[in-house]
Amino acid sequence: MGKFFCYTTVFQAVELFAAMRTPRERRAAEEAMSAMKILGLNPKKAPMYGALFAAHPRKRATDLLVAGLCLESGLPLLTARGQDFRGIRGLSVMPPRALAPPAGGAARRNGE
Repeated sequence: MGKFFCYTTVFQAVELFAAMRTPRERRAAEEAMSAMKILGLNPKKAPMYGALFAAHPRKRATDLLVAGLCLESGLPLLTARGQDFRGIRGLSVMPPRALAPPAGGAARRNGE
């Protein structure tokens, strides 16, 4: 999060808080969420979401909502489940390894 502006969706925030079992976990979740912008649905974009759902009737609703938020915001989707988003026109999907430093990169930068 120190290298990039980080966004998440309201759906992932809800899932995260639903999984919290202790006050310590809740504080950790709140700290993580405070470092990100949270994307939410814009009712003016309902026609775009409707077209997305109609074009992909077999995809999970939550996946389509997340894809729609990325499309609406012009942001890529960072996910290890790229196959679940295949075929969604205009959506840029990035695997987590795209953000990983190259092997040995930290050592080279430190002059080791």
